[in-house]
Order: sequence, then C-alpha cells, then structure tokens
Amino acid sequence: MSQSSPGVVNFAAARGSVELRPMERPTIGDSDILLEVANVGVCGSDLHQWTGDHSWQVNYPVVLGHEFGGTIFEVGKSVEGWKPGDRVVSETAAIISADSPLTRRGLYNLDPTRKGFGYGVNGAMTRFVRVPSRILHHVPDSLPFEQACLTEPCCVAYNATVKNAHIEPGDRVVVLGPGTIGILCAAMARLCGAEVAVVGLEADKGRLAVAKKYGCEVVIGSPKDWACARDGLGCDGVIDAAGVSTTLAIALDIVRPAGWISKVGWGKAPVGISLDPLVQKNVTLQGSYSHNWPIWERVLALLTSGQLDVKPIIGGVWPLEKWHEAFEQMHAGHVVKSVLAPS
Repeated sequence: MSQSSPGVVNFAAARGSVELRPMERPTIGDSDILLEVANVGVCGSDLHQWTGDHSWQVNYPVVLGHEFGGTIFEVGKSVEGWKPGDRVVSETAAIISADSPLTRRGLYNLDPTRKGFGYGVNGAMTRFVRVPSRILHHVPDSLPFEQACLTEPCCVAYNATVKNAHIEPGDRVVVLGPGTIGILCAAMARLCGAEVAVVGLEADKGRLAVAKKYGCEVVIGSPKDWACARDGLGCDGVIDAAGVSTTLAIALDIVRPAGWISKVGWGKAPVGISLDPLVQKNVTLQGSYSHNWPIWERVLALLTSGQLDVKPIIGGVWPLEKWHEAFEQMHAGHVVKSVLAPS
C-alpha cells in the first residue's frame, strides 16, 4: 500500500506556482515525532508565496502550512513525555541552532539560522509532517483542532501586542489592517483593557464586521479623527498589521508624542518617507517577529479558558483538495481565515 498523501506544494517563485502533489510519509529522527495533521490554517504568508510577492527565501519545492495541530502518529526513540495519540500543536521553529546566543536566551525565534515550516522545511498542508518534539504543546480535549491550529497566529498577535507594545487599561489603540493578525492583535489589545479601532478600506467591510465582534470600533479610511478624539494629540499606540509598507506613514501621523508603534505586518516595498516625526514625537517603533515557548503556553491557556475566542475569524473549513478555493476566499477578503482539513 502506498504511503503517499496529497500535499499543497509551492514549487517555484513565480506567481501561481502551487499545486497538489503526492508526498511520501516523512521519516523521523530520534528526537522527532510524526504528526498526523487534523487542521491547518492558511496564513497570509502562504498566500504571498502563492501570489509570488513574498520577501523571504523559500526552499523550493516545499509543502505549505505552519499553523497546524493534530495527533501524534509516531515518536522517535529518544522522545520522552509524548506518545502516539497525544493531541498537540506545534511551534514553527523547525530548525534552530542550539548554540546560538539567542537560542540560549530563549529567543530562538530570532536565531538567524532558524528555518520554519512552509518555507524552510515541509509544512503541514498534507497528512503527515515531521516535527521536533521540543516545539510541541499539549492541546486539551475541550479545544477543537480547527481552533487549536490557530494558536500560531494568536501567538504572533500576543507577541506584537502584549510583549512588544506598552498597553495600559484605558489606552486608545489603532490597528491598521483587518486581516487575521490585525484582528487578533485587536482582540489581544481588548484583553489588555484598551479601546481599539481597526482600520481598513471599503473592500474590507466583511472583515471589519468580524472585528466588531471583538468589541472594536471600525474605521474605513483615515483613522485620524478617532485617534485624536480624546485630546487632539493622537492615539496611545498603533499596531501596524497591514501587508504594505506605506501604512507606517499613517502610524507616525496618528500616534501621540511619546507613544508607540508595534510593526508586525510585512511589506517588502521601500517606505519612502521621512522618519523625522519619529524623532520629533519621541515615538518608540518596535518590530515584532514570531514567538517562543512561554507565549504558546499563555495563548493556549487563553484559548482553553475561552478568554480568547477564535471562532469569529474562521470563515470555513475546506478539505485539502479544495485548497485553491480556500486560498481564493481568503485572498479576496471574503473570509478572515481559511482552515484546511488534510486527514
């Protein structure tokens, strides 16, 4: 009997270079586990690789997918604390250097040699994926996999909003970009006690409606009036979760003196603006990338307790064979998050 399963493979840099291909079941090393994927979320980065406008190096051909959860199918002979049948989610740092000074500090997400699922090594848009046991986390039975698989984007939002921003209860925070990360950042900011406005375009009305479910106000077009409503000086902070570079100019315009900007959205185009307002207004500009172990444990606790609910952002669950429809629905903005079911 064949051990191959279909996988969503990005095979070249050109636009549209993604297709279903048969993938052999991976062999695992002594410290790995073989995960049978239950659900995998479609990330904006998967869409960028599909449309060919990404800004990171990809090891072609590669199976897409880095937001995933499932059950352990097989364990390596050196693995302790895990067994077949365990319900787990996995972090994204598939390859890191144990000797990196950043890894030794627990900041392995910033290790320059890090390679992640879906671009550096084969990801989870297939039935089986090989995962180092060091990046697994338990998923309680009460948390369905279609929600648990979104732990990863929730961790991105937690890092950008809780770790790399400076929110105090009562702050006014503007989130630029109503995609998955933007809406989850808004949800995190609400948990921190902030008043939040999520900003988008006319075409984003559907996704902005989802932001309202998290208690956020929504703004179509310029957020300047909302940002300055309290005392005319601007909002306390801005989370830039848009996938373009030009939004940084908006952030600098609406943030108050001594405020902060947390930049989590990718945009490979040059910014093309003066940073003098950053200096003149004494603004803190903070980049935010990925996540690490303690963030995952905190987010899983939030998901399990119900304090953070990801159900509003899930626009549908598609079988793997209908990956193209799932990608299209998300790319067109008809849904915030598409989820695939490989198994």
